Amino acid sequence: MEKILITYATRPLGLRIAKLLSASFEIEKTTSDEIPSVLKSAYTAIPRGQNPTYAHELLKLALDKTCQYILPLGKEEAFTLAETSLLFEEYGIQVLCPPKELLAAIDCLSDPPADLRLNLLRDKKDMISGEVFADSEWNGLCIVSDSGDDFVLVTV
Repeated sequence: MEKILITYATRPLGLRIAKLLSASFEIEKTTSDEIPSVLKSAYTAIPRGQNPTYAHELLKLALDKTCQYILPLGKEEAFTLAETSLLFEEYGIQVLCPPKELLAAIDCLSDPPADLRLNLLRDKKDMISGEVFADSEWNGLCIVSDSGDDFVLVTV
């Protein structure tokens, strides 16, 4: 079974996406938030996304945990990882966020309501449902419009 590393996994959005993916993936939960002592064994602490060593520390963690994917749920994390995605690709790890050229221009929704359907796109395919979105130009967690041609990035 493939493994995915999720950031901000202690937040409601992180818990929700972990649950949605748990049937198909092993989940490695991380957070830069303070981890309560009772949860320390279930989560790995990571630095904040704007930390200069963030990308290297996440790469080391992903390699140590044999993760094939990283899903950054924080917008600052997505910016940092989009800048360094080539480094991750060299090690066979795919960062599931839009490329840096598109990221600043993409509409973004923070902490969407639970009744909105989430899609995790990778190469035009939803990793949750298997549905294909031919008009998708980027990878990452999003909400897709009813028409299937508008995509909004989802973050914490």
